[in-house]
Amino acid sequence: MIVHVLKTCDTCRKALTDLRASGHDPHVVDVRADGVARADLERFHAAFGDRLVNRRSTTWRGLSEEERAGDPLELLAAHPTLMKRPVIETDGTLHLGWDAKTKAAVLGG
Repeated sequence: MIVHVLKTCDTCRKALTDLRASGHDPHVVDVRADGVARADLERFHAAFGDRLVNRRSTTWRGLSEEERAGDPLELLAAHPTLMKRPVIETDGTLHLGWDAKTKAAVLGG
């Protein structure tokens, strides 16, 4: 299991706490400190489309209209904190966010 997070993100911390409490030992990738490989960004974007870009983030609000209108993959490569998180990869399946649906799929509940 690989979990792409932002270590300062409350939702990501909650997801990691829940995953570890249920017996998982996730490999954690911090999108700010470690970055996100272009191939991973492409896979994530193929799976989630525009939902991958977090339009509620402080980073998004700081972008110009011109930047916001650009290619999402280029935007995410330049500003990895724009990625909605966490992105959880388990058994070849990708999950976005930490909502009830993702919890049920990943934790089996």
